[in-house]
This record gives sequence, C-alpha cells and structure tokens, in this order.
Amino acid sequence: MILRGLLLSGILLILTACATTSAPVAPRSMIMAANPQEVLREGIAMLAERGYVIRHADTDLGRAEAVSATWPGYEILLQVESEGEDSWVSFSGRRGTQPLAPYSLDPLLVDLQARLGLAP
Repeated sequence: MILRGLLLSGILLILTACATTSAPVAPRSMIMAANPQEVLREGIAMLAERGYVIRHADTDLGRAEAVSATWPGYEILLQVESEGEDSWVSFSGRRGTQPLAPYSLDPLLVDLQARLGLAP
C-alpha cells in the first residue's frame, strides 16, 4: 500500500513538472524622441507592411498586438509609453509558444526609427 502511494505520488510529480509555464518574453526597448501616438501609429503601419495582421490596437493603452499570417505564427507586442517629451518603445514576441530572442526584434526598432526620421 505504501509502495503504491509512493508510485502514485511520483507519477503526479512528473506530470506536474510537465505542466510548467512557458518562459517569460523578454522585450527589446529604447527611447525615441517622438510623440507616443505618432510612434504607435507608425509602428502599426510598419507591422502591417511586413505582413502582420493587427489583432488589437489601443492608443489609450499605447499598445498593439500583431500576428503573422504565415507559419510558424509569430506574435508581436508593441508597447509605447510617454517618457517626458519622448516615447519609450518596446517590442516583444513569441513564435508559437517560445519567446523570441530580444536581439531578433532589433530590425523592428531600427525600421521604426527610420520611419520616424530618427535613424542615426
């Protein structure tokens, strides 16, 4: 009876370990010398031009969620917050259930900078 209880406990422990949450998504962010609404508007336009479908966008919250229409299904989150007269811009994303590496989001930041006329 004790052996049976230990076996059952072991199985439950193994199954619980399989049900852990996925890794957190690490954002890539920077400060841009532009109005937050303009940054969000240009960011949404840029994502749409890259083939993303804008699932949700809210200027009051300063965020937009976009998904790629192609496999393997990238999800991108753009967040823009007021930072004085500037904007704090952050991109994060997932490919399926896996978070994207922060450096893979750099092209989005660079493209957005260029669209706003802020590229070095």
